[in-house]
Amino acid sequence: MSTFYLSAFTFGGGYVIIPLMRKKFVNEYHWIDEKEMLDLTAIAQSTPGAIAVNAAILVGYRLAGYLGSMITIIATVLPPLIILSLISVAYTEFINNLIVKYILRGMQAGVAAVIIDVVISMVISLMKERKVVPIIVMIGAFTATYTFQINVIIIILVSGLIGVISIYYSKYVKKSGEVK
Repeated sequence: MSTFYLSAFTFGGGYVIIPLMRKKFVNEYHWIDEKEMLDLTAIAQSTPGAIAVNAAILVGYRLAGYLGSMITIIATVLPPLIILSLISVAYTEFINNLIVKYILRGMQAGVAAVIIDVVISMVISLMKERKVVPIIVMIGAFTATYTFQINVIIIILVSGLIGVISIYYSKYVKKSGEVK
């Protein structure tokens, strides 16, 4: 029911539903912890498909296995399907309506604010855990995308490689002082 509600009242895509899922599942219900939500978000972002659906599948599976993931898929996809079906009936009148245009413009500003909130929350969480590498990767990925217009696929692959090297280093090299 929670993913149905979130999906029905979330406008702006997957990056908007993630902080709402965090608020509901981490802060309100305490079903998962903050670190796990960050991990699920990273997986949802890096897999093909809609981030909202990917995140819902992962949370559903984490909470109730395959049945949970099936229920969250349906609950996440059904509200947009219903809303888009209703809009498509009167699309021409809807899209040319001046009030609708202004509402959508205002919603874009709200979506941008929510995305910025997600980024700030992630950075604060990483800083509390004193994790420097993910913060450097986040800044580097932003710079690579915004300044140098590097393809997102390359950024994801390089970020993943940096993550693997970082884990290997902290698990094997740092603890033992030598490579095993």
